Amino acid sequence: MATPSLAAEGDAQKLRRMDIMLMVTGLRCRTTADNFIEDYGRFTSSHMTELNEANAELRGELAEDVGEEGAARALDKMSVVMANEYGGGHPWLSCHELREVTQGLALVQGRETLVEAAGQLLERQPPVLFALARR
Repeated sequence: MATPSLAAEGDAQKLRRMDIMLMVTGLRCRTTADNFIEDYGRFTSSHMTELNEANAELRGELAEDVGEEGAARALDKMSVVMANEYGGGHPWLSCHELREVTQGLALVQGRETLVEAAGQLLERQPPVLFALARR
């Protein structure tokens, strides 16, 4: 299953991809001075509701295409594809920068802000302006 371009992704898919990206890069960075596994834990704890809602939305969308039984498998497959994209690290952020971003994301409020941040973080190259406001 190929993943759609970032522009074609819905908000739920962007949130899922950001969560997976942070998890995978967090594991990759855990042996460095910029280990952010604990920060990632704070992020997921702070945004459990938004992340769970996004997963439920994705599962519902997939169920429309492949049925209830196939939706869990399709979501798992999608998640593996997403994780593999970040196995070599983030395309333009270092472990240090990812740690700072993750710390900030744990503090932001609201799904809209998370989706906006995901849109910026998931770009294949850095946007001209990268700013995460604490909202």
